Amino acid sequence: MAESHGEAKGQKAGAHTETDGGHHGGAFPPFDSSNFASQLVSLAIAFVALYLIVSRFALPRVGGTIDARQNKIEGDLAEAQKLKDESDAALKAYETELANARANAQAIGNETREKLNAASEAERKALEEKLAAKLADAEKQIATTRTNAMSNVRGIAADAAGAIVQQLAGVTPDANAVNSAVDASLKG
Repeated sequence: MAESHGEAKGQKAGAHTETDGGHHGGAFPPFDSSNFASQLVSLAIAFVALYLIVSRFALPRVGGTIDARQNKIEGDLAEAQKLKDESDAALKAYETELANARANAQAIGNETREKLNAASEAERKALEEKLAAKLADAEKQIATTRTNAMSNVRGIAADAAGAIVQQLAGVTPDANAVNSAVDASLKG
């Protein structure tokens, strides 16, 4: 019984397919000329609806987004220019301060050099004065020593001449004669 029921069902399904498949009448519905007018009206309604949706909702949102983006870009560019101007001003101020600091350092260096040169010059002059005083004292001492030596030379020369004459001649010479001979010899 199950088999007969299955066969009947299969036959029925096969019969249905044959009846539907055999009666396709006419062209593809969008290309059917009898449907063109209704399709054009539907297309016009869909186009107008789509146009209204795009023009009322989508385009303002896109335009607003584009305007917001443009405003953001312009604001960022203005901010960047402002920051660039500030950094340029800060750089100029830094360079000015650096130039002032260098000038101050140069002035301090020159002033210190001049003070050290003046102190060195004063110290050199004081040292030269001390050395000149010592040199003058040394020259006086040398002159005194020379004078003493020269006065002693005369006495030593007189004694030596007297001793030489006594050794050679065997006679003690007269002291006045020896002194006059030494004086004549020293004068030249």
